[in-house]
Amino acid sequence: MTKTLSGVIAAVATPIDESGAPDLKRATDLAKHLLDNGCDGLNVLGSTGEATSFSVDERKAVMDAYKKNGVAMDRLMVGTGAASVTDAVTLTRHAAELGFAGALVLPPFYYKGVTDDGLADYIGALVKATEASKLPIYLYHYPQLTGILWNVPLIERLRKSFPGRIVGLKDSSGDMAFARAAAAIGKNGDFDFAVFPSTEACLLDARKGEFAGCISATANLNADLCQRAFAAGDAAAYEAAVAIRKLFEGRPLVPGVKTLLAHIQNDPALARVRPPLAAVSSADRAAITGGYDVIRAKRVA
Repeated sequence: MTKTLSGVIAAVATPIDESGAPDLKRATDLAKHLLDNGCDGLNVLGSTGEATSFSVDERKAVMDAYKKNGVAMDRLMVGTGAASVTDAVTLTRHAAELGFAGALVLPPFYYKGVTDDGLADYIGALVKATEASKLPIYLYHYPQLTGILWNVPLIERLRKSFPGRIVGLKDSSGDMAFARAAAAIGKNGDFDFAVFPSTEACLLDARKGEFAGCISATANLNADLCQRAFAAGDAAAYEAAVAIRKLFEGRPLVPGVKTLLAHIQNDPALARVRPPLAAVSSADRAAITGGYDVIRAKRVA
């Protein structure tokens, strides 16, 4: 089975072209840049990647582009969750066929109050569809957006029902007690369960073995600092990385990340977002880019 991912993982943005479609060249260029500059891996087509704003065909086209353009597939997990189990199966099977290192799966997010039985059936369909490849499946816990919990008893149930297939979890809840409870699952079983909080603020804990790493939107912007913190325990790099993340507190995260990415790469096209998201205000843009420049100027070289 494919090795479980770990370390600094960027929840990579998906560039948008002038027509509003995914910009495949910029997407693959950005992926290669991040992998060469601090990222151990990438989560593509996640929330930061605006996956749920794209059609199944658009998502498949982005996935195909990474493969076609020589991005290291063994370092990529790809978001394949969908409200429709048919769409999720199609995307997860496609990920397996292309050789992605894993599928990151949002729960089906339209109906609220669904039972653990229903969620287990949803995951079971994805496991069955990828039985030949044994594609690793990572659960994506983001209850603020989905309204659904991958709760600890359900995770334990899924691991027992589908041995070796449910290998980890990205936790975007911000509830560190939950993240630690989920991480403890793997310490009691026959194989590890890799938990990734969605913030680089956890990296020193991850360095001590508490988590597998982080999957962070702001690692699009500070991956070099994150890597120094994770690999070497560099306190100055850690503080700078966390300070960059704090620039987005109280501001729209995805448009803000793309705005700063455009600033860093000197490419205004990288700031485009897909509706229903919209560009940040001029005031937010100035605060984000100005704050970043100050933090970078002060960081330890």
